[in-house]
Formats: sequence, C-alpha cells, structure tokens
Amino acid sequence: MSIYKNKLVMMKRIVKSLMCGFVVLLSFNAQAQQDPQYTQYMYNPLVINPAYAGNRGVTSILMLHRSQWVGLDGAPRTQNLTVHSPIGLGKVGLGFSLVNDALGPARETYFNADFSYTIETGMEGKLSFGLKGSLNLLDVDFARTNPFNAGDPFLINIDNKLSPNVGVGIFYHNEKFYGGLSAPQLLQTNHFDRSGTQTAETFVAEERIHYYGLAGYVFDLSSDVKFKPSTLVKMVAGAPLAVDVNANFLFYDKLTLGASYRWSAALSGLVGFQISDGLLVGFAYDRESTELGNATYNDGTYEVFLRFELFKEYDRMLTPRFF
Repeated sequence: MSIYKNKLVMMKRIVKSLMCGFVVLLSFNAQAQQDPQYTQYMYNPLVINPAYAGNRGVTSILMLHRSQWVGLDGAPRTQNLTVHSPIGLGKVGLGFSLVNDALGPARETYFNADFSYTIETGMEGKLSFGLKGSLNLLDVDFARTNPFNAGDPFLINIDNKLSPNVGVGIFYHNEKFYGGLSAPQLLQTNHFDRSGTQTAETFVAEERIHYYGLAGYVFDLSSDVKFKPSTLVKMVAGAPLAVDVNANFLFYDKLTLGASYRWSAALSGLVGFQISDGLLVGFAYDRESTELGNATYNDGTYEVFLRFELFKEYDRMLTPRFF
C-alpha cells in the first residue's frame, strides 16, 4: 500500500509539473508575452486605446477581474482598474489604468497614463487622438512552478524589472458607430540574462508590439430593443491573428444579453445589467473551442466587471452610451 501511495504522489507531482510547464510554454514561447485579453472589451477600450480617454463624457471608473482556464495550475489571472474623464470643455481627456497580470511563474503589473484630444468631424462625429505612457513591472520566479531541479540553468528568474513604454491610438464615434486603431506599447522590450557567458544572451521573455482594431454599431430593432454587434482584432508577431466577434442585445436600456466568438479559440456568453444611471455590472463565461476546452482540469474562463460613473447635473447623459 505504501508503494502505491508513493507512486500516486509521484504521478501527481509529474502531472503538476507538466501543467506548469504547459503554461510556461504558452507564456513565453507560443504567446510571446502577449498583453492580457478581455471578452468584454467593448466596455473598457481605454486599456488598449488611449484615444478613448474622456470619450464617455463623464468620469468613468471600471474594475474587472478575469480568471482564465479555471482549474489549471498557473493559468492566467488578470485584474484591471481604469479611471478616465474629460477635462475642461471636453476636448481633452485624461485617464489612468492599473493592470495586474499573472501567468505561470510570471507576474506583470502595468501602470498606464492616457491623454486624448478630440476634434469634431461633423454634426455628430468626433475623432480623438491618444497617447499612452506606461511603466511595466515584470517578475518571473520559477520557484512558483515547483520544479524538480531548482538549479536548472534554463530557469532564469527576473526580479521586478521595470520597463517604460509608449503607445498611440485613434478613436472615432458618433451616436451609432465607433471604431479605433491603436498600438498601446510601441517599444519592444527583451528580458534576458548575461550571467552565463560574456558573449551569449539568454532571452527569458520578449514584449512585442501589439496592434488593435475595434469597431461596433448600434441598431434600433424597436423602441425597447437594440442590437450591438462589435469586433476586436489583435495582431502581434509570432502569434496567430486574434479576432473576436460579438453580438449583444440591449433590452429596455437595462439588460444586456449576448454571445461572442474568438476565432478558433473560444465561445462566450455575456450578460450585463444597468443597475442605475451610473452603475453597470457585467459577467462573461468563455469555453475553449480547442482541445484544451475538453480537458477535465479546465472549467472555463470567468470575467466580471463593475463600472461606476460620476455625473453632474449639467452633463448627465440624456440617453445611455453604448460604448
């Protein structure tokens, strides 16, 4: 019986190590340290596009949590806080976002400041230009993976390395349509170790440039029902093109129900409720459409957000904004 227990313990350690190794592989090789992804991106464009700062016309505060591939050790977890508001006459927008992203042995924190300037392009249309300044704090500790050989020379830690970055974006909207293009981090950062030799460099992680395109439209199906399709496209070297297609229905300006498909990756269900003029809560559940989705250790991905907005009597929205 003791031999059986020892074998069972060993098998559990092997499975855990394989799972951690799988997540590490996704993190540093396949995904090339991609930025965090969001299913409910349409409610929080600021995190990827600085030109969105102030475009809701009021002070907007959003908090989001995302747990991906629940049940898999070391799977991605993301927390997000964004605050943005128009300044003065509304042509200038300022924003701030804090993102905490964990994946396997890596912990990365983003501190972002956003600036936008908006010009009118007609009776209803507005075009905004944005700049983003950021500081990224990266910590990689392979002891979190419980390795068999803690002295493995290929397991190179990164101790809270701070890297500055800059980004740009443009955003256009009117009462029914919105669209934007952005590159939130233009500087490509290589994290490496020179301790082995004086001539060789071992790359542990590489921050690559991400390009985003998003768009959406609002169709009035009736006085009480609105159809809100949207899409998000993400491009990064070394990774497949990521395309999200979303369809939301808004009922009585209160309840939102929808579904989303991430091309060759996941199918999602979304629900949102406008509790009051200034308070919106949303929830999304993703199920992988790949073989990973059929794994017994993967219970899917959960994402929840809360958006709170501060109104003044003279700038209260007469109708709800849909993005």
